[in-house]
Amino acid sequence: MNEVKGIAAILYVRVSSDRQVLKGDGLDSQAHRLRQYAEARGLPIENMFSDDMSAGGDPMERPGMVAMLSFLRKNHKKRRYVIIFDDLKRFARNTVAHWTLRGAIQSFGASVESPNYRFDESPEGEFAETIFAAQGQLERKQNRRQVIQKMTARIERGFDTMFQGVGYRYDKDKSKGGKVLVRDEPAASIVQEALEGFASGRFPLLVDVVRFLESHPEFPLNKNGKVHPQNVSSMLRRVGYAGMIERPQWGIARRKAQHEPLISYETFLKIQDRLDGRPNVPDRKDRDEDFPLRGFVNCGACGSPYTSSWSKSRNGERHPYYHCFNKNCDLRRKTVRRDVLETEFETFVRALEPDPLVFEIAEDMFKDAWDQRASQSRVRVRALKKELENLDGEIDQLQKTVIMVRSQTVMATFEAKIEELENQKLVLSDRMAQTEQPRASFDESLRTALAFLEKPWKLWAHGDYEHKRLLLQLAFSKRIEWVLNQGLRTAELSLPFRALASFSSVGEGGGGGDWIRTSVRSEAGRFTVCWN
Repeated sequence: MNEVKGIAAILYVRVSSDRQVLKGDGLDSQAHRLRQYAEARGLPIENMFSDDMSAGGDPMERPGMVAMLSFLRKNHKKRRYVIIFDDLKRFARNTVAHWTLRGAIQSFGASVESPNYRFDESPEGEFAETIFAAQGQLERKQNRRQVIQKMTARIERGFDTMFQGVGYRYDKDKSKGGKVLVRDEPAASIVQEALEGFASGRFPLLVDVVRFLESHPEFPLNKNGKVHPQNVSSMLRRVGYAGMIERPQWGIARRKAQHEPLISYETFLKIQDRLDGRPNVPDRKDRDEDFPLRGFVNCGACGSPYTSSWSKSRNGERHPYYHCFNKNCDLRRKTVRRDVLETEFETFVRALEPDPLVFEIAEDMFKDAWDQRASQSRVRVRALKKELENLDGEIDQLQKTVIMVRSQTVMATFEAKIEELENQKLVLSDRMAQTEQPRASFDESLRTALAFLEKPWKLWAHGDYEHKRLLLQLAFSKRIEWVLNQGLRTAELSLPFRALASFSSVGEGGGGGDWIRTSVRSEAGRFTVCWN
């Protein structure tokens, strides 16, 4: 064909990003077809614009379309243009948007062409074009409805198809009909520790969770190498971590999901109670990792917790100190050098290391306690099943009552009660699953517990700030007191260390190579122990 004088072609190609791989109509193949069409029409190609997004939105907001209209605005007075695109569906799949876009192009004196559709500016042609545009809109909405229906059915079966959060990844499982959520290590274990730590109070504030996550290089950080507090807040609210799923906007109430939970549902509810019970407290500048004993050691004069600070000497050097901040205390202005207090504390912690013989006793205690716990668990499971049956009966009765109620207020009250009972069922079901399948075996639990009891000072000497704070919570039941010119007073130990200390003291009293037999009662039962 002869070249049309003064007219040039602009190519426009578009694909939906999720279809680009699945179908053979990607950007490159569309561009190839349009180039062939332009060559056959004798039109020189002056530019090409592309988009890789769905046609469901406003086409006037697509980056490629915005750029094309901007190009026309700048150049339409110099030359006439023909916009060539592959198909009406690539143009717009919305009737109103279709004609809005057509009008914008025509306002710059440009026309539109397609290898797969012949445009006709007659009234009959406009009518047919409107029908085709409406057909595209109908197909788009039908496809969307079909996708939602499939997703809804899958979610109702417990498969989370839209989980957003660290700690899980999607993996294909043909037996389950598609992608399923699986743990993504090591991030999953880090998230689990963070969630459980916030629920238990190990991390009192949101900023403590942020600091914990940032201390793990394996946890994904933002471009600034930080974890945004808003992302942590969302993580604490995400019910998917408890192995649950819900989509209220689709009428899907909370239910148990198919993927493995990182925390129990009961732990999730504790987190929500903590989040709803008090506002987030902003981070304090003096909440410094350089002072792990801050707030744990009390002043021996007034009983107030020691605070900490850095002091600058005349030569400009900075020195760390602990001190009492109580304005009514006689020792308010008396400071304790950090190295003095923490060195004495480390000496005290090293003294907690028990005699090796005690561990033989402890292993027997653990095994007996574990066996009793297993027996109690079986009884507990039967009791939980009975509770679930009672809840089912109560919910069934309330649902029958709601049908006969006409008052909207009374109906809302009944529905709220039913929702509360359904939530109780989820808690009981989750608790029963946890009881039936303990997280760790006896050997794993014993190894973890004894490793800490055997060398508790390792957490202090070699651990980071979080490990040091963890030691304080696990080894001591109350704060330690520091007395000026005397040092640390005897601390009140937690139950495991008190038990080990009592065993050691009995052993020391044996003497003479005689066997001393004693009976020790604990929560797990009665144990007979011997020392030589």
